[in-house]
Amino acid sequence: MQLNFLKRSALLLGLLAASLSAIAQQPYPNRPVKIIVPFAASGPADNYARFMAQRLQEALGQNFVVDNRPGAGSIIGTDAAAKSAPDGYTLLMMSNTQTVNESLIPVRPFNLLKDFVPIAPINYSDLVLVAHPSVPAQNLPELIKYAKANPGKINYASSGNGTPYHMAGELFKYMAGVNMTHIPYKGSAAARTDVLSGQVDVMFDAVTTMTENIKAGKVRGLATTGRTRSTVAPELPTVNDDGVPKYEALIWLGMMAPAGTPDAIVQRLNTEINKIVNAPDVKATWAKQGAVAMSMTAPAFAKYVADDVTKWATIVKASGAKAD
Repeated sequence: MQLNFLKRSALLLGLLAASLSAIAQQPYPNRPVKIIVPFAASGPADNYARFMAQRLQEALGQNFVVDNRPGAGSIIGTDAAAKSAPDGYTLLMMSNTQTVNESLIPVRPFNLLKDFVPIAPINYSDLVLVAHPSVPAQNLPELIKYAKANPGKINYASSGNGTPYHMAGELFKYMAGVNMTHIPYKGSAAARTDVLSGQVDVMFDAVTTMTENIKAGKVRGLATTGRTRSTVAPELPTVNDDGVPKYEALIWLGMMAPAGTPDAIVQRLNTEINKIVNAPDVKATWAKQGAVAMSMTAPAFAKYVADDVTKWATIVKASGAKAD
């Protein structure tokens, strides 16, 4: 009887091993894929992650589920992704927040360039500098003049330390020669809410999400942050043209995976993401929102990320920016 039991157990174990082996050999993906977004819901990273999840699901025939893990200027969610299995079933939706954090927050539980493999960029967009109507400045030159006459009185909101919103403000302070007080939040939605209510004076926000509030008169648009005028807010000058020459601050988004993720999976995802962002309907939709599609090979995106780390390290050092 014991021998029969052992035989049956061995048979069951063999069948289980064969089954697991068969599953592993199935084309990727053969089960749901999680996209960790280390930012709060309703911000650009979350919105575009959900868009990409839907399109990838349609293209690859498996669920792509967004998992928001905000906190500590994206450190919490990014660390969770870094510690995930490198099997292609956990991805990271990242932005230039992570490339800034490499120098802004020297002590981190991960190293972006060592613990992740870049897959593909998604898009980039300008930011827009807005002020609550109570701020005594009708345009950018007036804001600069007022800030210089009242050092530290103007406060600006951001979605957290190291985010593009924060660094746009620090770069502006440095290049315009003004002193403003940084008020970090745990997400762009909370920061935006307090600017709209007048709790905070100004904010550099994504043009993709703040434009409607400008049109509704809830905030005063002062300038956009690209080198040319925004297609969705062409009536606004750029910071570069209206008082701070050579100023430029963008927000870009991309997808990464834990280091060690098989090259075949990285390439598969790169191919599918590039198909999505290059689709005419996607480009047209994003253009109306003020976002520009980005398309690169995985190695080209890896270089782009590394170059951005170097760029922001220089700016962090020159500006004296700190993680509050």
